[in-house]
Amino acid sequence: MVSDKALKITKRALLFGGAAVGGGLVIGYAYLREKPGTAGFESHGTPGYALNAWVKITPENDVIVAVPRSEMGQGVYTSVAMLICEELEVDLANVTVEYPALDGKYINGFAITDGMDAGGTVLPWLITRIVAKLKMIVTGGSSTIRGDIYTMPKAGAMAREMLIAEAAGRWNVPAGECRAESGEVRHDASGRRAIYGDLADGAALRDAPSEISLKDPSTYRLVGKPVPRLDVPSKVTGEAEFGVDVSLPDMLYAAIKQCPYYGGALVSYNEADIQARPGVVQVVEVDKGLVVVAETYWQAKTAVDALEAAWDDGGNGDVSTDDILQDALSQLETGEAVAIVGDRGALEILDASADDGVDAVYTLPYLAHTCMEPMNCTVLVNGERAEVWAGTQSPTMIAWGVARGAGVESDAVDLHMTYMGGGFGRRIEFDYIVQAAQAARAVEGRPVKLIWSREEDVAHDVFRPLAVAHFRAKASKDGPIDAMSARVALQSVNYDFTQRTDLSFGIDGATDRASTDGLREWPYATSQYHLENLWLQFPVAVGNWRSVGHSHNAFFKESFVDELAHHVGEDPVEYRRRLLKDSPQHLAVLELAAEKAGWGTPLGAGRGRGIAVHESFDAFVAEVAEVSISARGELSVDRVVCVIDCGTVVNPDTVVAQMESGIVYGLSAVLFGEITIENGQVVQQNFPDYDAVRLREMPEIETYVLASGTQVGGAGEPSTPPLAPAITNAIFNATGKRLRSLPIGNVDLVGV
Repeated sequence: MVSDKALKITKRALLFGGAAVGGGLVIGYAYLREKPGTAGFESHGTPGYALNAWVKITPENDVIVAVPRSEMGQGVYTSVAMLICEELEVDLANVTVEYPALDGKYINGFAITDGMDAGGTVLPWLITRIVAKLKMIVTGGSSTIRGDIYTMPKAGAMAREMLIAEAAGRWNVPAGECRAESGEVRHDASGRRAIYGDLADGAALRDAPSEISLKDPSTYRLVGKPVPRLDVPSKVTGEAEFGVDVSLPDMLYAAIKQCPYYGGALVSYNEADIQARPGVVQVVEVDKGLVVVAETYWQAKTAVDALEAAWDDGGNGDVSTDDILQDALSQLETGEAVAIVGDRGALEILDASADDGVDAVYTLPYLAHTCMEPMNCTVLVNGERAEVWAGTQSPTMIAWGVARGAGVESDAVDLHMTYMGGGFGRRIEFDYIVQAAQAARAVEGRPVKLIWSREEDVAHDVFRPLAVAHFRAKASKDGPIDAMSARVALQSVNYDFTQRTDLSFGIDGATDRASTDGLREWPYATSQYHLENLWLQFPVAVGNWRSVGHSHNAFFKESFVDELAHHVGEDPVEYRRRLLKDSPQHLAVLELAAEKAGWGTPLGAGRGRGIAVHESFDAFVAEVAEVSISARGELSVDRVVCVIDCGTVVNPDTVVAQMESGIVYGLSAVLFGEITIENGQVVQQNFPDYDAVRLREMPEIETYVLASGTQVGGAGEPSTPPLAPAITNAIFNATGKRLRSLPIGNVDLVGV
């Protein structure tokens, strides 16, 4: 059902959908075999002997593993280290993870080309080389393990074989008689042993082996076993450094007030009053606003609060989300599609028959990210060089942001990576990075830490796009869906990597395949199927949000399938089971989730169950939600049963934690999440009006992991998409009321 149209390589084709941006290695074995030190790993961080760009060993027998992926709570420092340590034959207790220097050896464009239908073209090949040329390093799209699982074991095995070769050479025995175990090389025939730390200096000078053998998975000691995360102890003790924790000698602090209108500009402000305030060093005009630089953050923040600024609205002073939604719905029906998948025969069948059909329009709002740690960044500018301290999902793009703001070359930017208190796609953006660099340039020679207030963080987020969809289908009780069509319209998230430019503010219709992924591989048995995507243009900044387009498409798809089940008079699980008979992985998670949830067992009055199943990031997830609704219309989500098949599982504990995390994050959005705009300005400013789930609202979550081993799937995002339709389907089961829009908080459930 995927279109066989060839993708043309044009300037527009080089605009990739940011909704697919993520990380996974696209390097080959040749990079692994390059001489030690060529990736800067040997001279960066803890001293030691680099056996390749990922493994360094100290004389004290400590192992340092380079993990060029951003740790934002998803556990990748541990999982990537496990892949290396499994082949290197060392325990995690002896491992330290370091973020390596920004270098082309660590490029990863896996998720940029992931899911791209080559169709006999050279587009994926070309994009991979563009990513390599630009040294793109990105973490997102649940793609770290999906990419690194093919490379990191080789890095560990290569280092192991070099250590064995060094020991064999010293002992004058065949390397085949030696083996590695627990950080040692052993020669059983003679009883000799040598720790890696004693061998590393010589091993690092050896040529890398031309061939390496990986372990049989049946012999794994680490991979597939629950392992405590390496980053947890320092986070418990408070030793872990987040961006907001950075403290440097002679550091200045900065607070910001941004133009409330998209495309607006500063007209005037009470400059003399602000400059005269205690501690204020300078007021700097930056992209989209004003920054006050002061000796302390309190001085900077109180000065910003005292700003009396006048803004030009840029022609967007009358923009409202009500108008945007109506425009989107109008374009949904009459606009021209930019991406078409499937057969037009479905439209002919549906247009010819008004009977036995279901017709539904769904709407989803703009959503903010509300990371626990608001946007922040510290920059020091010294002449033609700059340093930056920040947590980021893309060190490459942070270097571009600093370069733009500080007026230096991106190769002259040194990055100090910190942990981040939440990413969710927000920290792939670099708007706040540019602003921090502009402020630091104005006071060259002293580091400046810019911290956005929570109000700035919410109102000036780069939001998940508003989206609308129109589904139609003709279906009968016993056979497949006779005909089905869907039109989905939303703003596209795009980046022009060739120009190193964030295009979130102006989209010209570049094809973003990622937005269709949740629908173009429609798993349900359907005789005729047709999908159209439309890109909308509104003066609102949009960007990546946890699970990107899948957070829209799962709600649309699974809500509609539930409607079809009701239309033909079948149980929602039985209906899906019948239509998924040719999709075994969808079917497996569906059946296990239904079993564990006790599907079909009676519930009390005012209670209901709903189910949804969705594939995203090469992982298959089914979720059953149980809800209760009181006579006063108060909704309680009581239980969520989650089943995931992500193929190969590296650390089961991390998978379970990420399922729970994605459900919690999605639940806040389902119940409360909505960004609205009135008179050109975002209404929501902080948690009182952009709410989040409290402990009292948390359901019981049960997670079951199916390790099918049939693919390598993601885990950071796949549990979020099915949650919304599972809950709204449960509400229908309890009340008979079908919800086609979110958040649920906007719906009056009294008396339903």
